[in-house]
Amino acid sequence: MVARNRGFTIIELLIVMAVIAILIGIAIPKFKGMRDEGNYTKAQSELRALQAAVESYRIHESQYPPSSQTVCASYLNGAQPAIIDEVMLDPFRANNEYRYQRSGNGQYYVIYSYGFDGGRDVTGVSNAGVLNGTDDDDLFVTNGSGF
Repeated sequence: MVARNRGFTIIELLIVMAVIAILIGIAIPKFKGMRDEGNYTKAQSELRALQAAVESYRIHESQYPPSSQTVCASYLNGAQPAIIDEVMLDPFRANNEYRYQRSGNGQYYVIYSYGFDGGRDVTGVSNAGVLNGTDDDDLFVTNGSGF
C-alpha cells in the first residue's frame, strides 16, 4: 500500500488566502466608517457639554470667556464653582481642544470641531451672531444664528 500525503495543495492555500484578503478588504472601510461615526457622535455630545459650561461661566462671571484655543484648560477647568473637570479634546484633531471664538462685542460665541476633513472651516462669529467661514463639515454650537 502506498501512503498518501494528506496536506493542502498550493492552489488550495492560494484560494484561502485570496478569500481572506477579500474579506479584509471589505471589513477595513466599514471599521473606518464606524470610527468616524463614533467621533462625530462624541464631538456633538462634548460640544453641547461645552456650550452648557460656557453659559454657566457667563452666569458666574457676567461675561463669556475670551476667545481661546484652550478654553477648557484656560477658563472652564479652573472656574469656581467647578464647571468641567477635564479638558475635552476634538476627536478630529489629535491632542487639541475644541476651538472657541467670541465675537468682538462679547455677546456671541461659537465652539467648533474641525470635522472629518481636519480642516478649519468656521473662523469665528460676527458681532451680529453670524458665523464666519464656510458651512462644510465642521461641527459647532453657537448662541448666534449660525451661517
